[in-house]
Amino acid sequence: MLTAEMPPHSSKITAEENGKSVQYGQWGRAWQVDWFSLIGVILLLCCAPAIVFFFIVTCQQYQCSISHVLIDLCSSDSTLLSVWDQTPSFSWTAAKAYSVWVIFQMVLYMSLPDIIHKILPGYVGGVQDGARTPAGLINQYQINGLQSWIITHVLWLLNAHYFHWFSPTIIIDNWIPLLWCTNILGYAVSSFAFIKAYLFPTNPEDCKFSGNILYDYMMGIEFNPRIGRWFDFKLFFNGRPGIVAWTLINLSYAAKQQELYGYVTNSMILVNLLQSIYVLDFFWNEAWYLKTIDICHDHFGWYLGWGDCVWLPFLYTLQGLYLVYNPIQLSTPHASGVLILGLVGYYIFRSTNHQKDLFRRTEGNCSIWGQKPTYIECKYHSADGSAHHSKLLTSGFWGLARHFNYTGDLMGSLAYCAACGGTHLLPYFYFVYMTILLVHRCVRDEHRCSAKYGQDWKRYTDAVPNRLIPGLF
Repeated sequence: MLTAEMPPHSSKITAEENGKSVQYGQWGRAWQVDWFSLIGVILLLCCAPAIVFFFIVTCQQYQCSISHVLIDLCSSDSTLLSVWDQTPSFSWTAAKAYSVWVIFQMVLYMSLPDIIHKILPGYVGGVQDGARTPAGLINQYQINGLQSWIITHVLWLLNAHYFHWFSPTIIIDNWIPLLWCTNILGYAVSSFAFIKAYLFPTNPEDCKFSGNILYDYMMGIEFNPRIGRWFDFKLFFNGRPGIVAWTLINLSYAAKQQELYGYVTNSMILVNLLQSIYVLDFFWNEAWYLKTIDICHDHFGWYLGWGDCVWLPFLYTLQGLYLVYNPIQLSTPHASGVLILGLVGYYIFRSTNHQKDLFRRTEGNCSIWGQKPTYIECKYHSADGSAHHSKLLTSGFWGLARHFNYTGDLMGSLAYCAACGGTHLLPYFYFVYMTILLVHRCVRDEHRCSAKYGQDWKRYTDAVPNRLIPGLF
């Protein structure tokens, strides 16, 4: 096993409880790194950028056909060098456009306090408390993502119809040059966060050093790196440059389809519609997002920094990119099936999360499926040794499986891919990736909860034995 001693400023506290040694604040990211984890980190650092490049270039040069790429390379008609030579390079035009984009999103995030929550009933915005960190801290966040999304898209539509400052196809027309720009930002942000954790961490009590530089660079050291009071790296990069752009990227794909073929296919409309629902749901529930695994458990490193800048905008939008090169007009039954699958998946995803949020906000004094909810009472400790209590819901969808919200998420992911027909494998990468990601999250989250709650977690898993799919997994 590859292990490391804790640095002297670590916040780990050991105490005796019920005759057992208890380490407080140990829930969250791993403290020690074994060889298996280290190999996984190295593979991700090396392979993830190559995977993004491969898929984007496959679409640009081979109409998104993976088999054509492999046949071409194996038949010696092309080489990796010749493919590279045909790939658009970095351009200052793309760099300037991307810089303007990121700065604009930073201005919206930092300088415009949310007013949407004063206008829209039911929307929670403005200053909100996050979840308790392993060190026992509670950070405040400026929730204004929905406002930023609305302003951005209103300006986009005004430009497309009235101002004509730039073409609606500007994103896809500069797609590969933008890939280089996003990589530069992703690595720059990740490296800055890594150095910052050593030199001037925001909350030293929530830093975790494994002693392995590669693992710490990828998984992050600081829990909530910040500049000033409000610029939170994790919330900004998780939600703004990538997810706000997600729907704009899809609109750019649709505009390109219109430009190339004179029409927009129903498959492209479905992808835009279903993914827009997901994006709007994210921003409508941004305050709820503060209590999810990304904010509550993950530290900020390359995994989040590079992933949010590069992996998310380029691979989460593969379906729309595929349809630019392969315009597919679905039959009415096929289109209806995709729409129903996507909407049902979203209903399960949203309803499951709503039940948990309702239960948490009311501290169990609510009704779920017409009955008073049942739950498991749990106790945990933060790093300062303070005891805290939580309630784990065992009613409604949460009584069917411990991660039934992921089941709905996977149904939606499959719907996006099914809108692309069944001719090529490439658009289905998203569903394969999401399955791996969410199954891994199930295991990772439960490992952390087991460390956090101890025997109380065992009581919970006995009460809700299924993880993802009732009766199967």
